[in-house]
Amino acid sequence: MSYIESRFGIKDHTALVTGGTKGIGRAIVEELAALGAKVITCARNAQDLQDLEKQAQGKGWHVKGIQADLSTYDGRQSLMAEVKESFGGSLQILVNNVGTNIRKSTVEYTAEDYSHIQNTNLESAYNLTQLAHPLLKAAGKSSVVMISSVAGGPSTVQSGTIYAMLKAAMDQLTKNLCCEWAADGIRINSVKPWYIDTPLAAPVIQDPKRLGEVCSRTPMDRVGQPGEVSGLVAFLCSPAASYITGQGICVDGGFSVMGLYSKSGPM
Repeated sequence: MSYIESRFGIKDHTALVTGGTKGIGRAIVEELAALGAKVITCARNAQDLQDLEKQAQGKGWHVKGIQADLSTYDGRQSLMAEVKESFGGSLQILVNNVGTNIRKSTVEYTAEDYSHIQNTNLESAYNLTQLAHPLLKAAGKSSVVMISSVAGGPSTVQSGTIYAMLKAAMDQLTKNLCCEWAADGIRINSVKPWYIDTPLAAPVIQDPKRLGEVCSRTPMDRVGQPGEVSGLVAFLCSPAASYITGQGICVDGGFSVMGLYSKSGPM
């Protein structure tokens, strides 16, 4: 084994990536599979999963798609049962990526809106990680990555109150699990993107005015690409990141540190 492989390699690692047919999730599945990991992913749309599997087979990647609705407890239990069977009772990488959003003002949200976003974004990550614990512990030196958001941080990003508060909760979950599960050989980190060119962000990115507002708050003056998130995820799952846990790492083109600084100079 070469030095690069021993430090950054994840060949033959078992991985579960939720919501892996589109956007950031798709990029993470492709990144891990290209590096030699054996990846299971899930989505609600069977055709999207079939298309992903076909692409993976053409490239010699090990990718299996499972149809599941992770907003439900039964969907999470069923998925984890298949993961356990497919990977022989151990799991080295779990990426909680599945998520959704509804952009409204706070007074316009219905109880159904709240339940849908909460069940999909936070409860799925919490419960699936809980269900995965025996498999992660059995694998040893395993890694969990939460796909959070800068929306859960100190700066508001107009993504909606519910989405923002749930992402903040996901970051806190990361910190708690880091402390609880370190003795089990499980590292937990969260990755916090700003606007990334994905279907979920399309309503903002495709609006020239709103896109201009996003770029004006971003020192790099652009939105990010899915591959710029997946590279960090792969690193956090590699041996080179073996002493990194409990962290929330921003992938935001400098948004989170811009503060009152303007592109024309200090304000």
